[in-house]
Amino acid sequence: MKFDVAIIGSGLAGLSVALHLAEKKNVVVISKGELLDGASNWAQGGIAAVLDSGDSHEQHIDDTLIAGAGLCDEGSTRFIVEHGREAIEWLIEQGVPFTRDDSAELGYHLTREGGHSQRRIIHAADATGHAVQVTLEQRVRAHPNITLLEHHCAIDVITTKKLDPSTKGTPRCVGVYVQDIRQGKVVTVAADHTVLATGGAGKVYLYTSNPDSATGDGIAMASRAGCRVANMEFIQFHPTCLYHPYAKSFLISEALRGEGALLKLPAAAGAAAGTRFMPEHDDRAELAPRDIVARSIDFEMKKRGLDHVDLDISHQPPEFIKEHFPTIQARCLEFGIDITKQPIPVVPAAHYTCGGVVTDMSGRTDLPGLYAVGETAYTGLHGANRLASNSLLECLVLGRATAQYIEQQAAAPELALPVWDESRVTNADEEVVISHNWDELRRFMWNYVSIVRTNKRLERAQHRIRLLREEIDEYYANFRITRDLLELRNLVEVASLIVNSALARKESRGLHYSLDYPDTLAKALPTVLSPQK
Repeated sequence: MKFDVAIIGSGLAGLSVALHLAEKKNVVVISKGELLDGASNWAQGGIAAVLDSGDSHEQHIDDTLIAGAGLCDEGSTRFIVEHGREAIEWLIEQGVPFTRDDSAELGYHLTREGGHSQRRIIHAADATGHAVQVTLEQRVRAHPNITLLEHHCAIDVITTKKLDPSTKGTPRCVGVYVQDIRQGKVVTVAADHTVLATGGAGKVYLYTSNPDSATGDGIAMASRAGCRVANMEFIQFHPTCLYHPYAKSFLISEALRGEGALLKLPAAAGAAAGTRFMPEHDDRAELAPRDIVARSIDFEMKKRGLDHVDLDISHQPPEFIKEHFPTIQARCLEFGIDITKQPIPVVPAAHYTCGGVVTDMSGRTDLPGLYAVGETAYTGLHGANRLASNSLLECLVLGRATAQYIEQQAAAPELALPVWDESRVTNADEEVVISHNWDELRRFMWNYVSIVRTNKRLERAQHRIRLLREEIDEYYANFRITRDLLELRNLVEVASLIVNSALARKESRGLHYSLDYPDTLAKALPTVLSPQK
């Protein structure tokens, strides 16, 4: 298969690049599942952009820099913020049904979220991501220049150095190996330009708000290809995710705490069961900022050996709860939890990967021909903590900028790419090895490398990662690949990057909190890891 551009990932970043390029380029979009399976489709909030005369670029930039705790790149932040309005106007042209408000300047309702000094979040009710994705999906499926490879899992990018190890000078990305998940066969996709838009890496943790596809594939592939990766220690956690074996990734809105819900110790805490604990951690108690609430829950769980804590709003009238939180009440009832009568078991959950593959404002990585966009990339926008609703904005602005750069580039020289070689591998004898290592990795990352860190915990994780990597590499070399194996291989790479980044930061800043280094240094510097090429 040969294309002008191969895009790995079908979230907002990937589909934006595809649609901007498709008039002039032959594009393939590669998705592990259906086009709507990624994290963009789950986004409840909205997109931050300056859309009202009472707002300004400077205010949006300042809000972003403050949230980023001194680590945002001001030039990148300015570029993304200043191109926000045209990105929104493009979505409106595509037909995205944003919530209307005829009294507003642009004719659309703008809301305000934590950390923003103005109303600047344009949204489609409380399911913006879904509205955007459905609209763009229809456009992508209808475009004659876009080929879709759904249920295809990327294995690794192909570089000229892989083709010929004796190649002198800077290698170039010339395509990607992809497995057809349903048929099991591996396809060689040649491309002049390859774009990584695979999202974040939330599945490296036991508890996450992310979909199953968020296994850090693009970050891992770029790292293996020799690209720099930055700020991987900054993982944003949502404080309250429903704790239930069958309730994958269901968030319990912070609005519950805003309406009086209390965090309490569960029955497993023995004599202390039913006791509120937030007043001991912060004067604002349950209304403290997200990162403080998450750290406080994590502290109580680790101190007492708990699997979860309780969030209790049952003291409010049933009618009030049903009126304000119908979706949460209905979802909890599906799992036998009546929130009008009993507390909700909750745990913090990995929510957003602020670091990623180092890129410029054209999406270019260190490897010519390879680009990264969206949560996969590190542009410097998010710093040490992401400002709400800036993530979809970054996908749109950098998606367009990357497409504009690629459009201007000449075609790469024609190369004959080898087919995938399975001549020396066999079918796996026991798949339990994969499932066991998946579980072990996510558990020790949760216990040792989540919200509160210490050098001892990080070093324990580093030791286990080393052992796991050896097992996984041996398995990968000897057995036919599966989606689970590919994702596990990527997760252990990402886990290593997170741990090494965390060990390198000798301070607490933003989302990275270390008991060994509780103070914040005077000078903020990003953590940039340069893998051996």
